[in-house]
Amino acid sequence: MQITKLGTVPDENVWATNVLSKLQKKISAEMRRLSTDIPYIPVNGHYEDEGSKDITWWTNGFWAGMLWQLYHATGDKDYETYARFSEKRLDDAFTNFMGLDHDVGFMWLHTAVADYRLTKHERSLARGLHAANLLNGRYNPIGKFIKAWNPDESGDRNGWVIIDSMMNISLLYWARDVTNDPRYDYIARTHADTVMQNHVTDGSVNHICIFDPKTGELLETRGGQGYGVGSSWSRGQAWAIYGFALSYVHTHDQRYLDTAKRAAHYFLANIERNDYESLVDFRAPKDPIQIDTSAAAIAACGLLEIGKQVPDLERQLYVDSALKILKHLDENNADYNVATDGIITDGSVQYNQNGPKRDRIVYADYFFVEAILRILGKDFLIW
Repeated sequence: MQITKLGTVPDENVWATNVLSKLQKKISAEMRRLSTDIPYIPVNGHYEDEGSKDITWWTNGFWAGMLWQLYHATGDKDYETYARFSEKRLDDAFTNFMGLDHDVGFMWLHTAVADYRLTKHERSLARGLHAANLLNGRYNPIGKFIKAWNPDESGDRNGWVIIDSMMNISLLYWARDVTNDPRYDYIARTHADTVMQNHVTDGSVNHICIFDPKTGELLETRGGQGYGVGSSWSRGQAWAIYGFALSYVHTHDQRYLDTAKRAAHYFLANIERNDYESLVDFRAPKDPIQIDTSAAAIAACGLLEIGKQVPDLERQLYVDSALKILKHLDENNADYNVATDGIITDGSVQYNQNGPKRDRIVYADYFFVEAILRILGKDFLIW
């Protein structure tokens, strides 16, 4: 997707090219420090190996996703080599089956599926399909939803569905395309319908919906990683923006694009008030201020995707808003120092009742990289 095609001025290409150059230098330095390690959140300025702590952790694919995006953009074989380290290590996650949940999409779309899309590596095809079948196995045919998390201390989360799932079901759309098996499509679409009808309200989004697993009845909603019930967790908003846009890309069902736009308009109405800086939750107390740059980066990718799908006269709203978000991140929340790990600063895993906690989180970096490459027309659809 060329930026001129999106209706922006050529100066944006110059800016994005400069950002990409800084990203490549930083990521190449991180890559050599990490070797086969899998990053998550730096400790004292440097990454530790999340793979040795928990190989089933949901973020373990994003590092490889960044490398595959850069491999596609540059052709540099080093990115391919280092990306495969994560892919091979995640075979241990298949063995440790009990730790896996619906986030297998995040884990294997960015590793095996990305590898297969770009190289047609047959072992990667098998890994991707294995993950897709694990996701299929979490489907509740009565409630028409994919169960999110595994049991907690109480032993019961069989009816829990979270908005993040809208990104994971892209794994099923991919499996549908490579196998021509309609089961994957049916599960992805019916799950998307359930989420659309229950998670997205007035444009704001519930993080968690809890259904009766025996009847499919909606029992309650929860704030989850946001401030509380009825609040508006910004990263959940971003998952909805991008996730429903992707379901439209894979199905051409207009309802999904319309839902993505509703979530986008709500997000933009809130982020514009804060100079394109995203709060952790848009319906939380004003004091103390808590921000989440990862939500902004994810939303920017979703807005750019919507911009590709809407008519010309609508496009600029979404593209210009994404550019404003990305420039704000570049100017205020990006660390390009090659001696430290983590690029996008001031991310928040969740709303913290004890006050702000700002981290560098690997998925914020991934979505920032994806967005910059998309502006330059050098990305590929990893989802």
